[in-house]
Amino acid sequence: MSADLDRLDTDELRRRAVALARERWDATYLWELVQSIPAAEAATGRQEAGETGALKASNLFSELIAEREGDHELREALRPVYLDYLERHEGSRENPRDSPSA
Repeated sequence: MSADLDRLDTDELRRRAVALARERWDATYLWELVQSIPAAEAATGRQEAGETGALKASNLFSELIAEREGDHELREALRPVYLDYLERHEGSRENPRDSPSA
């Protein structure tokens, strides 16, 4: 870790990281951040809040997808993404967070 970054307070680190991810359209990082919230809540002793946070994140994601469900052209454009994901994962119903690579 850079000594310069290590000197920054957590709020500044968060602000910079989120701003950079938005600038780069790094949805992977932003989703990773959202996925990390429940574990961070549990680490602070707020297990129930962590479980609630996971449910809220899942609901927000579902709403984002559902808002676009009426757009047939968009669904068709995303068809290769759906196929790729199902081909890679449909045979395995395990939780991705339980796998060693997660």
